[in-house]
Amino acid sequence: MDLRPFACAHAAHPEWRMALGLVVAQLEAQWAGRPAPTLGWCYLTDHHADAAEGLLAALRARWPGTAWVGAVGIGVCADGVEYFDEPALAVMLAPLPREQFRLFSGRQPLPVAEPRGGFAAHTALVHADPGTPELQSLVAELGDRVAGRYLFGGLASSRGRTVTLADGVCEGGLSGVAFAAGAGIVSRVTQGCQPLGPARRIGRAERNLVYTLDGEPALDRLLADLGVSEHEPREALARLRGTLVGLSDAEETAPFGLPAQNPEFATPARRGAFGTETRVRHLVGIDPQQRGVAVAETVQPGQLLAFCRRDTDAARRDLVRIAAEVRSALEPEELPLAAPAYTAGADALPAGGRRILGALYFSCTGRGGPHFGAPSAELQLLRHALGEVPLVGFFAAGEIGHRHLYGYTGVLTVFTAPN
Repeated sequence: MDLRPFACAHAAHPEWRMALGLVVAQLEAQWAGRPAPTLGWCYLTDHHADAAEGLLAALRARWPGTAWVGAVGIGVCADGVEYFDEPALAVMLAPLPREQFRLFSGRQPLPVAEPRGGFAAHTALVHADPGTPELQSLVAELGDRVAGRYLFGGLASSRGRTVTLADGVCEGGLSGVAFAAGAGIVSRVTQGCQPLGPARRIGRAERNLVYTLDGEPALDRLLADLGVSEHEPREALARLRGTLVGLSDAEETAPFGLPAQNPEFATPARRGAFGTETRVRHLVGIDPQQRGVAVAETVQPGQLLAFCRRDTDAARRDLVRIAAEVRSALEPEELPLAAPAYTAGADALPAGGRRILGALYFSCTGRGGPHFGAPSAELQLLRHALGEVPLVGFFAAGEIGHRHLYGYTGVLTVFTAPN
């Protein structure tokens, strides 16, 4: 099996056939002389969502026998570039051994472990329609069906038709590709919010309303963390509109209760920042009479809640951190003293460690565009930290990591091979 890096290409054009033609020309130049790819990713902006069937048929015709997965997004990204709110495609080809992956969708559910040494899912890339009922429960259930108890991916985002790809065009539900333990995957979740105060335990609560935190009125705790008074409603309202909440379940411990044998998926919490055990949700209202706050998720007594805000500097630091963690996970425990820790370049080789063959990145639509300070700044940070590795992804309506749905996060996953 060819273990050279994956190949990726991207293009923007209002006519999908022209965009695909540009992408195919780039990929053919990169793939010349190599065995046929086995797995492909295609991410398309919502401008091309209505052409999903034609686009998939054209990809199949050009690379017959290749399994295809993907999703629609308001934006797509590749190789240090983001295409946000414009017609574009991002495509990546991989030569993974066929016995290391299986596609799944509503028509073809994720297979359970096959007997006598057959395929067993260790982790899975998941794309989902955000309008799917009980989506969080479905994601958690799917996470229980993979041995590594780790999922990565995102929710399709669109202002029109919402589709995902899994050897067909899917509407609604979950789809994607599961990977066996030998696929060589390292993944991290990066948060983009800064806590405004300490995490407090939820006491009295009803559905999505929180009335007490650490035994005190929730609204009073919120106002104190924001440093505003309800007697100054104009200032208070402006601050409330920019406030989010971070929720974590009582039974979860950093890093998300993952067993030590899965270091490729572990992300420890940092002081003054959220770990992967925390899910960011919107603050949707307040109840001045009962001194409560309303959040965009059903809550339970015993959960931890911290008020927070989106923070560009925190998002930059955390993105660089997870890229460094990925690189560190690929390096051997002991390097020769004369060897550099990392050699950037087309092959992205950690010295003496594992090569990065390709990467996927899923970021929140709320992080795309100018949030990082300039067009494509988020992707440029990744490229600088990882090196020039083939990478594609999209801007999602929610991100999937571990067994949960996130918001305002990024999920970085790399595919590796031994050096």
